[in-house]
Amino acid sequence: MWNYEKRLQYPVKITQTNPKIAQVIISQFGGPDGELGASMRYLAQRYTMPYKEVTGILTDIGTEELAHLEMICAIVYQLTKNLTPEEIEKSGFDKYYVDHTLALWPQSAGGVPWSATTFQSKGDPVTDLHEDMAAEQKARTTYDNILRLVKDPEVADPIRFLREREIVHYQRFGESLRIVQDHLDSKNFYAFNPEFDMGRCTK
Repeated sequence: MWNYEKRLQYPVKITQTNPKIAQVIISQFGGPDGELGASMRYLAQRYTMPYKEVTGILTDIGTEELAHLEMICAIVYQLTKNLTPEEIEKSGFDKYYVDHTLALWPQSAGGVPWSATTFQSKGDPVTDLHEDMAAEQKARTTYDNILRLVKDPEVADPIRFLREREIVHYQRFGESLRIVQDHLDSKNFYAFNPEFDMGRCTK
């Protein structure tokens, strides 16, 4: 059960619209390394995580990713609010506009719709945590790329905050992996697994 606070995790206050930048940033809503996929990944993986401490970390980070999704949506909304048809056409935002007007819809910067195929939930603790660490690094790289393109400090400031959180999440998943490795048994398929490897034919 969650308690919802009616505020963003970090303030987003953008005074100048910029639909071209919005088309880039929307990738962190529904792109292959975006916040929607991240939240679904961690909140799904927690059910098969055998260690309560790591389950708690997955729940914490999965919940925080929902807050990041909210921030990305606020950024895109503020960058596209009250655009005129002329501004929409000039910026190249017209293709998105035709299908969604100025509503928020999860897609990548290239226009590919969000799909659950962008993340994995495997049920093996070591496999899932490596997936999670890689996901955080990919999201961090995406934020790096956005910051190379964004010049407006009102936009760059919350993006920098989100980038920092990806680094913290990566570190927490690294700690989680160490916890799992300290409890290795025949159910954790990491390195040498006696249940599988002792039965191999040798010549």
